[in-house]
Amino acid sequence: MLALAALTAVSGCGALGSDTSSAASTGSSLEKATLKVSILPTTDLGPFWLAQDSGYFQAEGLTVESVVAASGQASLAKAISGEADIAFSTYPPFFTARSSGAADMELVADATSVNPKSNAIVTVPNSPVKTIFDLAGRKIAITAKNTASDLLTRSVMQDHNVDYSKVKWVLIPLPNIAAALNQGDADAAYLPEPYVTQAAKTAGAIPVVDINTGATQDFPLTGYGATKTWVREHPKTLAAFQRAMQKATHEALIDRAKVEPLLVRFAKIDEDTAKLLTLPGYGSILDSRRLQRVPDLLLQLGAIPSPIDVNSMIAPQAGR
Repeated sequence: MLALAALTAVSGCGALGSDTSSAASTGSSLEKATLKVSILPTTDLGPFWLAQDSGYFQAEGLTVESVVAASGQASLAKAISGEADIAFSTYPPFFTARSSGAADMELVADATSVNPKSNAIVTVPNSPVKTIFDLAGRKIAITAKNTASDLLTRSVMQDHNVDYSKVKWVLIPLPNIAAALNQGDADAAYLPEPYVTQAAKTAGAIPVVDINTGATQDFPLTGYGATKTWVREHPKTLAAFQRAMQKATHEALIDRAKVEPLLVRFAKIDEDTAKLLTLPGYGSILDSRRLQRVPDLLLQLGAIPSPIDVNSMIAPQAGR
């Protein structure tokens, strides 16, 4: 409810309603009418698929094509190389890219925050890991280093005074993690939804700890970004994308029933899983105070060498 109130207050009625139709008439003035967005097939994409399926991008004069990536870092790489215009990712890769000088990225739209039970460290019954205190020195499956998967895992372990320095990080694509747990290739794993619910059904996976605790409670999780050059060269196109996402996010927040069938179609999950899983906290407007938690955690865990001011990375927001 708080997220919905903030979205409504900041974006205003026009961004969620009548302005969208008027934007269609100016679609021809967009710098670029066809957008490629690199994505990951997770529940975080609910509003994005809703914007596609409901014609909100089209109403803004946009044709949006999806490019599937294996991880947040891979998604970011597609935007840096020009294969995609906008990248969806967990937030850490945007900041590590800025810190290392790999790319001058700007954040263009919010996507999700951690919700209770939406992200967890899980294990299976035959694993030696039974509680969070058993994770020290074990094999933990993640998608990539310096993404939300290992950073949030390390943060939760640190909150419980569990040493993560000797953890054996096993890099596995999300769809393969449940099988890896069953086969003993990993003792535990970081999973977001829908993989938490799917792993419970296919591998009997059980949560070791909910990520929505301690320093990572309500943590900013995913968002959309583009290179600074792309943002400067496509202000009207970006604003059109943002308006469509604001409208779709508003609807996703108030009506879960609109999201569930899209998860079945695009995330390739069954209807029962779509009904059972916990959705993340959806959002579209970027809040610098909230997002500052991400680079601050990266700095604390040694993932970046110096502080980053989030305000320096937020692109102009439609409706503000």
